Amino acid sequence: MFQAASRKSLLWLLAAVDLLPAAFVLAAPTEQQAVLKFGAGESQPQLEPSQRKLRGRFLHITDFHPDLYYQPHTSTEENYACHKGSGPAGVYGAETSDCDSPFTLVNATFAWLAKNVKDEVDFVIWTGDSARHDSDESIERTEKEVVKTNRMIADGLSGAFSDSQGLTIPIIPTFGNNDILPHNVMNAGPNRWLRKYLNVWRDFIPEAQRHAFEYGGWFYTEVVPNHLAVFSLNTLYFFDRNAGIDDCVSPSQPGYKQFAWLDAQFSYLRSRGMKAILMGHVPPARTGDKQLWEETCWQKYTLWLQQYRDVIVGATYGHMNIDHFLIQDTHEIDLDLLDNNGEKSKKNKKGKKQRARESADPFFDDDQTVSIQGGKDYLVELREAWSKLPKSLVQQTNEVEAEKKKKKKKGKKNSDIGGAWAERFQLSLISPSVVPNYYPTYRIYEYNITGLEDASTWIDVRRSSSLDEENGLVPGSRPATQYPLVQNEEIDLAATEWIEGKKDSGSTLVIPEGPSKTATPGPAYSPQTLSFTGFTQYFANLTHINNDITSKSDSGAEISPRGWNEGKHRGKKPTHKPKPRDFNYEVEYSTFDDELYKLNDLTVRSFVELAYRIGQSPADSTTTQELRPGSHAEVRNGEDDDSDGANDDDDDDDDDDEDNERIDAEKKKNKKKHKGKKKHRKKKLTELWLHFLEHAFVKTKTRDELKEDL
Repeated sequence: MFQAASRKSLLWLLAAVDLLPAAFVLAAPTEQQAVLKFGAGESQPQLEPSQRKLRGRFLHITDFHPDLYYQPHTSTEENYACHKGSGPAGVYGAETSDCDSPFTLVNATFAWLAKNVKDEVDFVIWTGDSARHDSDESIERTEKEVVKTNRMIADGLSGAFSDSQGLTIPIIPTFGNNDILPHNVMNAGPNRWLRKYLNVWRDFIPEAQRHAFEYGGWFYTEVVPNHLAVFSLNTLYFFDRNAGIDDCVSPSQPGYKQFAWLDAQFSYLRSRGMKAILMGHVPPARTGDKQLWEETCWQKYTLWLQQYRDVIVGATYGHMNIDHFLIQDTHEIDLDLLDNNGEKSKKNKKGKKQRARESADPFFDDDQTVSIQGGKDYLVELREAWSKLPKSLVQQTNEVEAEKKKKKKKGKKNSDIGGAWAERFQLSLISPSVVPNYYPTYRIYEYNITGLEDASTWIDVRRSSSLDEENGLVPGSRPATQYPLVQNEEIDLAATEWIEGKKDSGSTLVIPEGPSKTATPGPAYSPQTLSFTGFTQYFANLTHINNDITSKSDSGAEISPRGWNEGKHRGKKPTHKPKPRDFNYEVEYSTFDDELYKLNDLTVRSFVELAYRIGQSPADSTTTQELRPGSHAEVRNGEDDDSDGANDDDDDDDDDDEDNERIDAEKKKNKKKHKGKKKHRKKKLTELWLHFLEHAFVKTKTRDELKEDL
C-alpha cells in the first residue's frame, strides 16, 4: 500500500537495497545541523558580533559559456562561431548570435561584480554551463578544456567574492549539460565527472556534504546557519535528453536516489524549523508534449514540493537563456505513473525509448536550450496553458461586492486554486544568461530577513576558531522558532488530502508526509521571513558597449528562424579597429516598480495571478481575433483587457452566460469579417504580453519586431 513515510526513523530509506548508503541518505549532518542537540530553553553561546550583517539579497548568475577561441571582428556564421573569418563579433561578445562568451566579457563581469555586488549580497547561486558549446567542427571540445574553463569561472567567482582571508559569502554551484562530455549525458555516480568537480568546487561544497556530492552530484549549503539552506540539484539526472538515465521511479536510478535524499533532508529541515531554496541548471519546463525533464522526474518533483510546501522558499534555474517563469499544477500529479510496478510506469519507460528515437524537438536545439524562433513558440504555448488557469485567481477590489459574493457562495471562494494562498500551484523562476544569445544578464533577488538582522552569517561559522563541541551547535544561532511567522492562519491541506485519497494497494510509492494541520503557509506562499520579496534584472547593452555597429545599420538585419543564429549584425563588418566603450551592467527592470507586472512580492499566488493576466492576452490574435470556445481572451484594440487583474467575477454564473453570448457573437462577426482574407497577418498583442516578451528576450527586440514575428 501507499505509505506516509515516517519522519522519525526514515527506515524505509535504509531498507531499500539499491538506495545509497545511510551516510549519504542522511548527508552526514553538518556542524550547523547539530543544533538539534541543544536542549529547549537552554541559553546558547554567542559569537562575537559579525562585521558583516545579512543584506537580504542574493545573486543568481548562469550560463557563462566561456570560449577560449573567441576573436573580435570575426564571423558569426555557422561553423565560424566567432573564431575566424571577418564579421561583426564584438570585443565583449556577439549579441543575439549563437557565439559563446569571450573572456573579455567574463572578466569584465567578474570585475563588475567585485566592485558593485560583492558587499551587497549574502550568497551566490551559480547554475552551470561554464564551458563552450560544440559549435566549431574544426575545434572539438575536450575533457581538459571543459574542466579548465569551469575552473577558471570558479576561480573568477571566488576572487570576486573574497577578501584576503578567503570567501566572504557562500557560492553554490551546479552542473550544466555542457559541463560534461558528451554533452547532456551523465551516468550514475560515483563517476569521474563527479570526482573532477568535487575538486574544482572544493571551496564551495561543505566538507560534510562531499561524500553525497561524489555519490550523486547533489549537496546543500546553510547560507543562513540554522535558518536557510540552498539545495544544489543535479538536474542532469532529471534531464530527458540524458541517455545515461531512465526515470525517477526505479530504485536503481540516480534520479530516484536524489529524491530519496531530498526527502530525508527536507524532513530534517522541517524538524529544525529551517527553510530551503532549490536551484538547478535544467528547469522543469513542460508545455503539452514539449518537456525538458523525464516525466516521472517532473511528477515526483511536483509531488515532493507539494508535500514540503511549508519548507520550500523558492526555486531558481538557468539553461534556457530566456527570462520567464513556470507554473506547476499539482492537479497534474499522476500517482499511478510514480508506481514502479504500475502499468502506466511501464508504458512510460517504453515511451521514453521511443522519444529518444524521434527527431529533434523543433522548440529546442541539440542541447535543449531554446532557439530564437523556438523560444517564441514555447512562450506562446506557456501563454496558452496560462489562459486555462481558474478565474477565481482574479482578486476582488470592490469590498462590498466581494462580501456579498462571499455570503452567497460561502466556502467556494478559492477552492479551485488550493485556498487563499494558491497552494495548488508551484513556481519556478528562470533567469537569462551571461552568454550573449540576447544581452548578458544577472539577477539580484531580495528576501525578507525580518527577525534575522543579528543572526549569525555563513562567514561567522566558516571563520569561527572553534565550535561548542560539548553542545554540538553553531554558537550565536537563534532558535529557528523565534523568527516571525504568519499568525492565526492554517496551511491549506486540500491538495495533500486528495493525494492521500488516491492511495491504492500494491504500490511501491512512498509519499512523504505533508505539512502538519497546524503548520502555517510556507514562505513561497505567504509573505514572511525568508520569503522572496522581489528581484532586479541587470543587463549589459553590448551593441552600445562594443561600439562597432550603429543602430541605423541594424535596421535591415534579421535573425535566423531555426538552427544557428548569426545575430542581428550578421553580414556587417566594422570599418574600424575595436574601440569599445566602458563596460557596465544597468538595470533592465525591477519587480519592485514594474507598472505592468504589478508584483507585490514573489509568492506563488502573485505569479499565478500574473500568469492568469498574461493568459488573457490574445497572443495569436489578428486585428479581429476569432475566439475559440472556452477562451477568456478578448481583443480590445491591442490593450490589456484588465492589467490590474481586478473586477472579474470568479464564480458568477450570470457573468459566465454573458461571456458565452459575447463570445458567440464575436465568433460570428469575426468569421464573416475574415472570409476571403489571408490567414496570416500582423498580430495585435496586449501591452502585458508584449512587455513579457520584451523581457524574455532581454530587450534585444523592439515591440514592432515582436508584433511582426508573432
